[in-house]
Amino acid sequence: MKNESEDFRERVHHALEDQNLQQALSVIPTGFVTKRSNAKAALPDFQQLSDRAVEIKNHTLANLDHYLEKFETAVKASGGQVHFAEKPNDALEIIDEICKANNAKLIAKGKSMVGEEIDLTHFLEREGYEAVETDLGEYLIQLRNEMPSHIIAPAVHLTREDIRKDFYKAHTNLSKERDLDTPEDFVREARQILREKFLNADVGITGANFLIAETGTSIIVTNEGNGDLSQNLPKTHIVITSLEKLVPNFEDTTVLLRLLARSATGQPITTYTTFSTGPKRAGDNHGPEQFHVVILDNGRTELLGSKFKEMLRCIRCGACLNHCPVYQNLGGHAYGTVYPGPMGAVLSPQFFGAHAKELPFASSFCGRCNEVCPMQIPLTKMMRHWRERGAHDQGAVSNIIMKLWAGLAKRPRLYNFALRVSLPIASWAGRQNALMRYAPGAKSWLKHRTLPRLATRSFQSEWREKMSKNKNEQQQ
Repeated sequence: MKNESEDFRERVHHALEDQNLQQALSVIPTGFVTKRSNAKAALPDFQQLSDRAVEIKNHTLANLDHYLEKFETAVKASGGQVHFAEKPNDALEIIDEICKANNAKLIAKGKSMVGEEIDLTHFLEREGYEAVETDLGEYLIQLRNEMPSHIIAPAVHLTREDIRKDFYKAHTNLSKERDLDTPEDFVREARQILREKFLNADVGITGANFLIAETGTSIIVTNEGNGDLSQNLPKTHIVITSLEKLVPNFEDTTVLLRLLARSATGQPITTYTTFSTGPKRAGDNHGPEQFHVVILDNGRTELLGSKFKEMLRCIRCGACLNHCPVYQNLGGHAYGTVYPGPMGAVLSPQFFGAHAKELPFASSFCGRCNEVCPMQIPLTKMMRHWRERGAHDQGAVSNIIMKLWAGLAKRPRLYNFALRVSLPIASWAGRQNALMRYAPGAKSWLKHRTLPRLATRSFQSEWREKMSKNKNEQQQ
């Protein structure tokens, strides 16, 4: 795990100085971004699907109590059980009780961001269980005792050489002469290790991308098939999820599924889309004997009645992370929570409190996250709300600067005078690059940035001159 004693600025500094990390992150613009763009272009009705998806989620959230009850009734009718957890500790205790009741020793875990949110794996290990992450990316970060650095690609911060070293270090029972040069080699080796875990697991735990209220069905989307093995081979299947994952019916779910993979990985659909409804029935050859769904709140109902309620539409595609210039340069660990990037800057202060108070300030407000979000979530607007709440905590210097700025902005003549005086000086200092570094706060800011040459005149003064010139031409 990241050192929680480090503050956000320290984590940012380390991320920018880490050349290995910068190399790993360089694949994001040419990978996720390009693939999403191509996938969207290949779907003519993408915008119509997006509009419909927003309607579906808004309707569901407005009637959440109804759909929660409907989902619980459907799960019970299929032979399963639903457990509601207000806080992370409540969810952990529920899962622990289920595992103890089944004398569990080995637990196979599929990928779950809600599981990461409550730090489930470490909790299970502390309680004496062997808990194994079966998603390849999650397995890699478990070997390194780290948090995921991305919500859909947990190990995007690792290079091929990082993975090679970790596998040689962890898999000491395998031949030292084996090849570990290609992604196929890594997958083959992980399969050798994890297959035994799948076959011997007492309990399987997965997340859920969606919950269908009408039928009590949980849905997971994966590209590795590990989720299917985690939930079908053990005798007990536990779904750890959150209440905003509810969708009314299958028809509505298909709309969201068509958006999810295209926005996340640029695929028309993931390799595996798995629907689970209750435990196995009489005559079924495979499947769990018990089916439990643990639904976490953890502050989400508070969001429903707040300025942040639209955040509950999020389907965790990760598009906002992939297109964010801040995330592209820092990676996920600099944020210090399991939800990085723009979506994390909105969610993390709600879920993790003061530990994440600086994250809404980790944005250039370029608006790309708004543009690419398939659920049309106004992320920058909500980050601004958090900034307004936390402005008084930014320190004496920042508060003084903001008060001076506000004072100038309220006095147009004084503001314009200040611009006329300061812009030529700033433009000259910009040409003398070394001098700019002596400006207050500029040294650390410019260390990893190159400023374009500043204009010598303000936009307003140029606009007034142009309008005056046009007026004179019209009079002539």
